Amino acid sequence: MDGSGQADEEAGLDFVTGDATGIAMPVHPEALRAAGAAFLTRAFHAFGSLPADNAVARIVDIAPCHAGNSGQKLFLSVEYAKPDPALHTRLFVKLSRDLADAFRDRRKYELEAEVRLAALSRLPAFPVHVAKPYFADFHHAGGNGILITRQIAFGRDGIEPLRAKCMDHTLPNAFEHYQATVTALARLAAAQKSGHLSPDVERLFPFDAGSAAADLPIPRDAAQLDDKVARIGALVAGSPQLFPAAVTAPGFIARLKRDAAAFLKHERTVRRFLHADPRFVALTHWNSNIDNAWFWRDAAGVLQCGLLDWGMVRQMNLAYGLWGGLSAADGAMLAARLDDLLALFARKLAEHGGPDLPVGKLALHFDLSVALLGLALMIDFPALIATRLPAAAGASGPHDPLLAQDPVAHGFLHVSTNFLDLWARRDFGASLDRMLEAAPTAP
Repeated sequence: MDGSGQADEEAGLDFVTGDATGIAMPVHPEALRAAGAAFLTRAFHAFGSLPADNAVARIVDIAPCHAGNSGQKLFLSVEYAKPDPALHTRLFVKLSRDLADAFRDRRKYELEAEVRLAALSRLPAFPVHVAKPYFADFHHAGGNGILITRQIAFGRDGIEPLRAKCMDHTLPNAFEHYQATVTALARLAAAQKSGHLSPDVERLFPFDAGSAAADLPIPRDAAQLDDKVARIGALVAGSPQLFPAAVTAPGFIARLKRDAAAFLKHERTVRRFLHADPRFVALTHWNSNIDNAWFWRDAAGVLQCGLLDWGMVRQMNLAYGLWGGLSAADGAMLAARLDDLLALFARKLAEHGGPDLPVGKLALHFDLSVALLGLALMIDFPALIATRLPAAAGASGPHDPLLAQDPVAHGFLHVSTNFLDLWARRDFGASLDRMLEAAPTAP
C-alpha cells in the first residue's frame, strides 16, 4: 500500500504513505478500524511515543467525534500489552479528509501544519501545553494526514468543561480565559525569539516575508468592495438589534466604505509594514479561541491553559495570531479589556525572553491586521447569513437561541460583528493614516 497521489486516493485508496515516517496511514475511519492495533503499534513505534518493548494490544472502542469544520475526527480507546501510567488509553484521532463532505474536505491541507507542530511540541523547551502526540504524519501529494493525541478529559480531573465558541457571555470570568491564552501565545513567540526552539522551528516553519505579505489578500476590486460594504449597511439598517451601538451609529457605514477603499489602495504598503519588523513576526497559533483550549487552575489558583487545533500554525505577524484568538470573544469584554490584553502579551513576551514590543506599536499592528483579515475573510458575511440562516435577520439580539441553529452562521455573525465594532471604536482609518505617515506608499 502506498500513497501515489491525489488521483489514486480519490479513486478509493484506503492507505497512503506518510512523508515523514514512511508508515502506511489510513485515509478514513473504516481503514483505521481495519488496520487495528497492528497499525497503531507500528505508528507509535515510528513516532517514538511507544517503547519498543510494548505494543497496542487491542482497540477497545472507536467512536465518531462530530466537531469542527474540517476532516473527520474520532475518539479512540486502546489497551497496551504492558499497562503503563505514562501511556494514555483514551486517544483522539484527527484525519485531514472527509471524502463524503466536500465542505469539510476543502480544508484538508490545514492538518499539515498541525502535524509539523506535533513534532515541534516534543522539544523539551516547547513552552505551551499541547495534547501529547502519539502519531502525526502527512502525505502532501494527496492532502492526506492523521494526528493521534491524548484525549483531553474536559470536565474531569480538575479540567474545566469544554468552552463553546462565541458563547463567552455565559461565563462569569471570560477575561481570565483570554489572559491564559494570550500568555500562552506570548510564551510560544518568546521561545522562538530566544532561540530555544532552533533550529527545528526554522526547519519546520520557515518564514518568507514575500509569501507572508501575499497571504490572505483582499479578493475584490474597488467596486466589489463598495458593494460588500453596502450589503453590510443594509443588514445593519434592517437588523440593528444584532449589532452594538458603535456599528449602528449614524455615519459609520459611510466611514467604513471610505476606510475600506483606502485599505484596498494601500494594501501592499500595509502588508510590507506588518512584515518588515522581525520583532513582530514569530510562530503563533492561528485560532486560539477558548473552544480550542483546555483550562485548569494551578496550585496558586491561577487559570492555566493548553492549546488544541493547531491547523494553519505558522510564522506570521503576531497581531494576526492575537486577533485569531480574540475574534470570537464577547464584544463587551473586548471593548473593555482589549488594551489590557495587548499590554499583557507585550509584557509576557519580554518576561519570557522575547523582544520588548512597544504597546502602542503592537496596537497599531493589531488594528491594521484586523482590518486586512476582516476585509479578506469576513466582508461577505451578510450573504453567508442570508444563505445559511435567513431567519437570523429577525433574531431578537445577538444572543437569541435562534442563531445557534447554525453554528457556522452564528460564528460568522459574531466574529464579523466584533470586526465591525473594533473598526468603529478604534478607528482603523486613523490607524492607516498613522502608518502611512511613518511608511509612505511605495510603488
